[in-house]
Amino acid sequence: MAKRKKPVTENKEEMNPNTHILGAGLVLRQNITETLETNYMPYAMSVILSRAIPEIDGFKPSHRKLLYTMYKMGLLNGARTKSANIVGQTMKLNPHGDAAIYDTMVRLSRGYEALLHPFVDSKGNFGKAYSRDMQWAAPRYTEAKLAPVCAELFADIDKDTVDFVPNYDNTTKEPTLLPVRFPSVLVNANTGIAVGMASSICSFNLAEVCNTAEALIKDPDADIFDTLKAPDFSGGGLLIYDRAAIESIYETGRGSFKVRAKYSFDKSNRCIDITEIPPTTTAEAVIDRIIEKFKSGSVREINDIRDETDKSGLKITIDLKKGTDPDKLMQKLYRMTPLEDSFSCNFNVLIAGVPRVLGVRELMDEWIAFRTESVRRRVWFDLNKAREKLHLLEGLQRILLDIDKAIKIIRGTREEAEVVPNLMIGFGIDEVQANYVAEIKLRHLNREYILKRTDEIEKLRKDIADMEDVLAHKSKIKKIIVGELREVADKYGQPRKTEIVFATDVAQDSEVETEPDYPVNIFFSKEGYFKKITPQALRTSGEQKFKEGDSLLIEKETMNSAELLFFTDKCQVYKAKASDFDLGKASQLGDFVASKLGMEDDETAIYMAVTKDYSGYMLFFFKNGKVAKVSLSSYETKTNRKKLIKAYSDKSEIAAIRQIDGDCELVIESTAGRLLLINTGVISAKTTKDTQGVAVMTLKKGHTVRLVRDYVNGEFVKPYRYKTKNLPAAGATLSAEDAGEQMSLI
Repeated sequence: MAKRKKPVTENKEEMNPNTHILGAGLVLRQNITETLETNYMPYAMSVILSRAIPEIDGFKPSHRKLLYTMYKMGLLNGARTKSANIVGQTMKLNPHGDAAIYDTMVRLSRGYEALLHPFVDSKGNFGKAYSRDMQWAAPRYTEAKLAPVCAELFADIDKDTVDFVPNYDNTTKEPTLLPVRFPSVLVNANTGIAVGMASSICSFNLAEVCNTAEALIKDPDADIFDTLKAPDFSGGGLLIYDRAAIESIYETGRGSFKVRAKYSFDKSNRCIDITEIPPTTTAEAVIDRIIEKFKSGSVREINDIRDETDKSGLKITIDLKKGTDPDKLMQKLYRMTPLEDSFSCNFNVLIAGVPRVLGVRELMDEWIAFRTESVRRRVWFDLNKAREKLHLLEGLQRILLDIDKAIKIIRGTREEAEVVPNLMIGFGIDEVQANYVAEIKLRHLNREYILKRTDEIEKLRKDIADMEDVLAHKSKIKKIIVGELREVADKYGQPRKTEIVFATDVAQDSEVETEPDYPVNIFFSKEGYFKKITPQALRTSGEQKFKEGDSLLIEKETMNSAELLFFTDKCQVYKAKASDFDLGKASQLGDFVASKLGMEDDETAIYMAVTKDYSGYMLFFFKNGKVAKVSLSSYETKTNRKKLIKAYSDKSEIAAIRQIDGDCELVIESTAGRLLLINTGVISAKTTKDTQGVAVMTLKKGHTVRLVRDYVNGEFVKPYRYKTKNLPAAGATLSAEDAGEQMSLI
């Protein structure tokens, strides 16, 4: 028998995970998944939990560490101190560079003007939120202290209302949250970008937020719109109120709304003064865009534009040419510049260490639960202190019965260590009470002093009973919270700065910016990529290029002025024009529609409809066999809205979407292999976009609608086999002769 040879390893590197490379030394091999888990994931979690996302008290860790340091420095009631001193002290809690800490303080300051209710009372140059180029002074030149509203952040923090943890080097302790007496998470704007997620919380009026919290405490089903009108920004402006958009933000914590600049017209100097701009832009960005439009010839009505911002506040002045209508010019500038901009909301908050996107009601409920626990812990702390004091005074009261006896016991005791035991025996009190009596000064061993102290006993007993009653009834804790909310609203509430104007009342620019109109071919892929190519370029181009795994979904010949409706997997539709997209080539991937139109993080376009006059219908085929026929005119809006919610029903998963100009014949196929041939004329049209539709195909358990396609004339030998007089119907399986016919067509 031949001796068996040892197997030869073709690749020795596979046997040895580590390799020696000349000049590089030992190279360690590691799986990419292991590298991500050990290196990247801890970093990502640290950014999410410890840096970018705010918690229910409304603060990120950097904010909380800075404000708590200032509180411990006595800057709530004391005089201002140098910012450099504050930054240095904060480094005991925040192990970051001084520049990062100072940046945080600047953004919380009154001078920067980014917050409705600033937490830092500043003195000196702290820059401006509305200016890109105005830099703040170095920390050695500026001074700061805590603003009065911070008293509501730290109230009773020393009464065990929140948990404390050791700082990074275990030399001191810091609070995990601040026991805020009002929902500060909604009062001041807060944004942050983490890894794989972000947070963007708009600010609301303090009085409105407190009133809303009070209403929800009294009635969890209260209508939020009765008390919380709309967001409010420190820079003012005009908020274009769209009830549907605001309702979406209140319900889901996601969405956007538009904010316009506020202006006035100076007739004597024939100039427009812009004094308030949207919070998402700066004065320099606005001026740069207007100059750009002037140079391109889009805006010709302007003689000059200049920044006249001074100590009194923001001011952009535009000098007009003779005969220019200021209102019409501003409508044009709203459309073409950041003087009108969208604020995108993403109410992502850390709740018990878990990032969650919450609507206003859910966010309020979480704050109420947090504040309820803080008040309960405060009452419990005060109750224990009162019980301890009562216990001591009850021991002192017994001394009142015979002061001479107490003195005699102390004088008659030879050893100091025996004084307390002898007092315990002599008066029947415990060690704590005896220690308290033994520590009383000789001058206080008189009847008057003891009577004054023991007068507190009845009051303490009443207070203890009241506190025990509060702890036993949650409704009384909520009553305390309501009282605090009213106090905060009365003390710090201020009128709205951002004016609300309804979308229907907003004047629209009658002059539509003229875009060149010409024939184009548009392409939309299954993965959500869009391409626009001229017919001439298409004739000379090669094969269409797509991302790996992607393929063409829709191809249309239309005009550059055509309107496009992109339906998404979140039951929303985004509106655009073909002219909004740049011309491309067949060899390019095209524009990713979700990014181009600013869709939500996990939202994707799944269908594109093309129209010029909103005639025809949209058909929505659901996996449960229902079909919704919606008039395309239902998606037409008078205002320039770019996004519509509830574009189709979310009651069942979507199987297919079709745009039809008139009634036609379609084939519906189920996962069971059954085919149903229908004419869309039998389905009645609805004007309600999110209608659930009508049942068209009956399905067996476990089966769904798989696909929908156009019926090709002559495709079936016996078309009536797949038709039915009544709907819904199950359809029929493909016959042998039709299967052969389809094979021949292929």
